[in-house]
Amino acid sequence: MDIKLSKQATVLWAKKRSEEGRQYWLPLIVHLTDAQKTINWLFNQWLCDGQRQILQGSLSEEEAQKLVKFVGFIHDIGKATPAFQAKPSYDRDDSLDEQLKSQLSRGGFLDFDELRLASANKSPHALAGEAIVENFEIPESIGAIIGGHHGKPESESPDDQLEVYTANYVQSDNNSSLQAPWRQVQKELFNYGLVSSGYQVVGDVPEIKQPQAVILEGLLIMADWLSSSEYLNQDQSVPLFPLIEIDQSWQSINMDERFRHAMRAWDLGGKWEPQKVSSDDPYKDRWGFSARPVQKKMTQAIGATTDPGMAIVEAPMGLGKTETALIAAEQLAYATGRDGVFMGLPTQATTNAMFDRVEDWVEILAKSQDENFQINLMHGKKLFNRKYLALPNAVNVYADEDKTGSVVLNAWFSGKKTILTKFTVGTIDNLLLMGLKQKHLFLRHLGFSGKVVIIDEVHAYDCYMDSYLCKAIEWLGTYHVPIVILSATLPKDKRNVLLRAYLKGKYGKYYEKKLIAPANWENAQAYPLLSILDGNQIKQIKDFPGLSDQKPQTLQVQRLNEPDDELISAVVAKISNGGIAGIIVNTVKRAQALAKLVPAGIKLMVLHSAFLATDRTAQETDLQAAIGKHVVRPDKMIVIGTQVLEQSLDIDFDVLYTDIAPMDLILQRAGRLHRHQIARPKGLQQPQLFIMGIQGLNDYGTGNEAVYGKYLLMKTDHFLGNTITLPDDISPLVQQVYDPATDHEIDGIDAIRAEFDDVIAKETSKAGVFQIDDPNTRMGATIHDWLGRDLGSVDKDEQKASAAVRDIQETLEVILVRHTDEGNFLLDGRNLLGVQPQEIAQQLVRIPFIVTPGPQKIEQAINDLEKLTSRYFAGWQSNVWLKGALALPLDQDLSTNFEGWRLTYSSRLGLSYVKEDDDGQ
Repeated sequence: MDIKLSKQATVLWAKKRSEEGRQYWLPLIVHLTDAQKTINWLFNQWLCDGQRQILQGSLSEEEAQKLVKFVGFIHDIGKATPAFQAKPSYDRDDSLDEQLKSQLSRGGFLDFDELRLASANKSPHALAGEAIVENFEIPESIGAIIGGHHGKPESESPDDQLEVYTANYVQSDNNSSLQAPWRQVQKELFNYGLVSSGYQVVGDVPEIKQPQAVILEGLLIMADWLSSSEYLNQDQSVPLFPLIEIDQSWQSINMDERFRHAMRAWDLGGKWEPQKVSSDDPYKDRWGFSARPVQKKMTQAIGATTDPGMAIVEAPMGLGKTETALIAAEQLAYATGRDGVFMGLPTQATTNAMFDRVEDWVEILAKSQDENFQINLMHGKKLFNRKYLALPNAVNVYADEDKTGSVVLNAWFSGKKTILTKFTVGTIDNLLLMGLKQKHLFLRHLGFSGKVVIIDEVHAYDCYMDSYLCKAIEWLGTYHVPIVILSATLPKDKRNVLLRAYLKGKYGKYYEKKLIAPANWENAQAYPLLSILDGNQIKQIKDFPGLSDQKPQTLQVQRLNEPDDELISAVVAKISNGGIAGIIVNTVKRAQALAKLVPAGIKLMVLHSAFLATDRTAQETDLQAAIGKHVVRPDKMIVIGTQVLEQSLDIDFDVLYTDIAPMDLILQRAGRLHRHQIARPKGLQQPQLFIMGIQGLNDYGTGNEAVYGKYLLMKTDHFLGNTITLPDDISPLVQQVYDPATDHEIDGIDAIRAEFDDVIAKETSKAGVFQIDDPNTRMGATIHDWLGRDLGSVDKDEQKASAAVRDIQETLEVILVRHTDEGNFLLDGRNLLGVQPQEIAQQLVRIPFIVTPGPQKIEQAINDLEKLTSRYFAGWQSNVWLKGALALPLDQDLSTNFEGWRLTYSSRLGLSYVKEDDDGQ
């Protein structure tokens, strides 16, 4: 395309900076063209077919591509204003600013070097762009995308911008000779954007629906960030879209070659092209073992769907649900045009364990396609995961023919861009955040819209998290994203809620008019059970006669109410002939108290959340190595832990003791009992489950009741008999506890149920405060009101955002350091002077909430910690790894007095706390 540009259009700047005495700038026309070419490439080459279908909506592919190119070019038209062009450079280089002002004056913008605007900050360039394009009669649904391309829609309407802040747009409120060049250049750039995108007149630009707008906004943000990236990596060794020196002009740039060079550097290959799963036994192909009968039938059923939406797999622990889900991911990706996978899990520990398995599977896919596939681990401590850190950098293996078929990392996909990586494994927060009003939410929706989403351990989320989960699923339904949900212990009401959320997203709030479903589908209690959404039809596969190769296992159940010392004595006696005893309790403090009572001669492992991040990672690894599958087990050992032991960890106990908990969690914990087919010590050949914490009739102790509430504990206590047969009893027991229809069987539960319902209502209401709206599929509905509001503190802080979707009480993370007269040391004894900053940064632990309860206590603690950190570790502020970190110095005995508490750390027990006035207890 050869459209002649005026001099005025070529002297406007988009970016400027100084570095080591040299001055650089980027003409606005260059950035607009870069962004247009980039978003067009992403539309054609990076988006999967499923995402292109979302973005197209009712448009043809040609019309969608025109729209994509148009928003790519026009997104920064708000920079063609005096308010933006008069902005100083970030590094306050007055000389650079004056040169560019003079350039504008010479280019025809009269007296620009004399400009003084009173309210320039009232017209930020994104808002200005929205005002300009809507003034040119662009539909509001498109204008809002221009206004929101920095992460969220503008909270105020652009309607009065041109009238109230006229000088911000055209230099003067009333001098037509000063205004004319600005009006002319804005119209020129707008028309250039139209014609270069394939439009003839402004009326050709279509209205779109809100879900289309969300994905288009996400793609625009990605394209803008990419075309604004001067380099691929931090060492600046690989240029992408660099600035030019101040004495160069846009005419000196070969725009086509600039773009091709950038994309060759950025596009590191590895696009997954899912294939139809046609093998009789894909499990054999992938992992070398034959499919179990249940796996085979579920895989066949999922493969037979014609318009797949959601598949809910309910099956016993240890049956291979993960492998079934990964095969389903291949089937569903092929059927729906997706080219990525997200696997979500409840905790960082379960996520780390699953990352290894998914990475192995991705490597199988990579080798089958002879490509390098990119993967990302999504949780706050991923830099402590050794397997993740050991993966090669995509830049280093790209074009190396000897290294194809690898799983690699790509540093460009970091921060808010992480979810754009095609293969991701992360904590469930990352999915729940789809429903939270947060800046750059469009990128999260863009990332998920191209994936098959797998949700593991879905039973583990409380009503507050479920509210966000349903919101996320509703939007995934709108995008027709296939979802696989896994659980061994799923209440039927939760199953029904998940199915309905997806149907509502896909078909709207009147979905029931179109629904085709078997009679009484909502009450299905078969086990195993596969529930599938195939278009507007619910299918339930529950006939598995003779298919389960799991032999029924009967667990002996016994209630214990003994003092802690007698309990530990009983556990020690139980494994006197050898064996692994598991003790799962509901609070960290109880785990520590019990661990202190274990005799010195007994091997002990403790796992909970109050360990240093490095210690916890090592413990998870050691635990899997000790009692995982196909390992040499210790002769005798006690493992004490909290709820982390019940989820996704493939470990095996010979005997299990557990605090009372809701039935589904009791059964999850029981799933770690005699999990593997191995020889058992004398006296432990039959699986034995001991239930602790039942102190009397309807009395479960304040700690247990505070964690889980009394209602579910009462029902669990009532329906839990002296034996459990796995897997036959799993679904009936779970449904009995969670079905309100069974309440009448328990005396005195009505008042407790009322309290339970009140908590649920309050939690659900609270969860809705920061949630985005339901999808609005009316033509012309904009992204305003979806995200355009005061986002609050969750806007800027990922930890606060994750806390918002989990309803976690805010606490502090600190770096523990041993501070003595001899110097500062890691807790393992190494002097800080010889330790790399990134390793110091890993010595994190979370301060218990009881120590800093509430915002005022946290603020006081932060002030005190900042003083300690600046006193002993002033150099941290100048280090990229340690800047902003808070140190908690411990004495020689690894203790300190802090905010009225005595805190002590032990690699054996973790961080413990007692009140200072508790006589040192």
